[in-house]
Amino acid sequence: MISFLLTVLKIVFLLGFLVLIHEGGHFLIAKLCKVKVNEFAIGFGPTIWKKQGKETKYALRAIPLGGFVSMEGEEERSEEEGSFSKASIPKRIAIVIAGGTVNIIFGLLAYFILGACTGNYISNKVESIQREQTAIQVNDEIIAINDKKIRLYSDIQEELTKGEGNPVKLDIIRNGEEMEITETPLTQEVKNIGISFEGTTEELNSEIAIIFPDSPAERAGLQAKDTILQVNGEEVKDNPVRIVELIRETEGKVQMQIQRGEEIVDIEIEPEILYNYTLGITMQVAENNFGNNLYYAFWDTADFSVSIIDNLKLLFTGNVSMDQLMGPVGISETVAQTASITEYVYIIALISLSLGVTNLLPFPPLDGGKIVFLIIEGIRRKPLKESVEMGIQAAGFLILILLSLYVAYNDVLRIF
Repeated sequence: MISFLLTVLKIVFLLGFLVLIHEGGHFLIAKLCKVKVNEFAIGFGPTIWKKQGKETKYALRAIPLGGFVSMEGEEERSEEEGSFSKASIPKRIAIVIAGGTVNIIFGLLAYFILGACTGNYISNKVESIQREQTAIQVNDEIIAINDKKIRLYSDIQEELTKGEGNPVKLDIIRNGEEMEITETPLTQEVKNIGISFEGTTEELNSEIAIIFPDSPAERAGLQAKDTILQVNGEEVKDNPVRIVELIRETEGKVQMQIQRGEEIVDIEIEPEILYNYTLGITMQVAENNFGNNLYYAFWDTADFSVSIIDNLKLLFTGNVSMDQLMGPVGISETVAQTASITEYVYIIALISLSLGVTNLLPFPPLDGGKIVFLIIEGIRRKPLKESVEMGIQAAGFLILILLSLYVAYNDVLRIF
């Protein structure tokens, strides 16, 4: 019971906090632009607390799944002094963009602080060598690969992947002297079928969480929520590590027996070959000091923010399935599984950044869609007809509701 209440509190705080800073961004910029705010509310539905200020009513509502800042002249145009519709276009854009911007800034700041406090980053200095012939030496510091500056260990992996096993130019520092060498990466073949499992090390299971689009698993008919019972005749239930090993060891097609609901199904899959490229070296752990932690945390945060944008690009180009989207139900399940303050703050940072970026997409009725309307108004030197704008907003809202229901349905399937 206590665990359940703690989970509820974590979820309510997360949603309430992110809504608070988002709507707070709109509110503060509106006040700075001297736009009248009639109501500032956290949550929807029945009001459980309210207070009337000099100009604005502050309210807390029963359903903590959103909030709003109600400005004079925002929904219906008004000629009243302090109306949103009477403010200049730059001021209106600043008000609209403020909510998502605050979420993005908070997400990046929280992620940076976590990284700076945690430390334990991998440096770009060589600790040991696992290959026989190489020009690399222990204690060499790799500062660039093919003229790309190396700051994080992930930068090394990224450049080697781009090179696809071809010789790469390494700029290194050896004994204080900068020099250039050429190295041919080692190539490792990895067999992959395009599935992902969920579960902690304490609760391993063989239930498939994600089927990647256009993968061998998808083409063979595997589905999310399928439980793998056997691979090549060997029992592997609740042993995802062994499943991966058997797939990599198999020559030719992999024979699987899976459970789908009450049904047992036999499936044959032809794995695809992926390639990993390495330099055959191990890098040192960076010294855990304040300066190092700030340096690595900064670049790790930059990398983190770029990955969010890249994931959105993958979604819109069809390289990520809609089934992998997560809504409030899925977020609640993820939050419930957090076991430490660090994990919890990381989830808040991730969701805040995702919320901020998504909210600024140019789609009505998101804030990004409103910005598009304002840009059109600036170009035309007059707003769109109110009925046209409201119609577009209503259509966009309907699409978002349908998408939300679809995502919630998939969240429930994944959990149960």
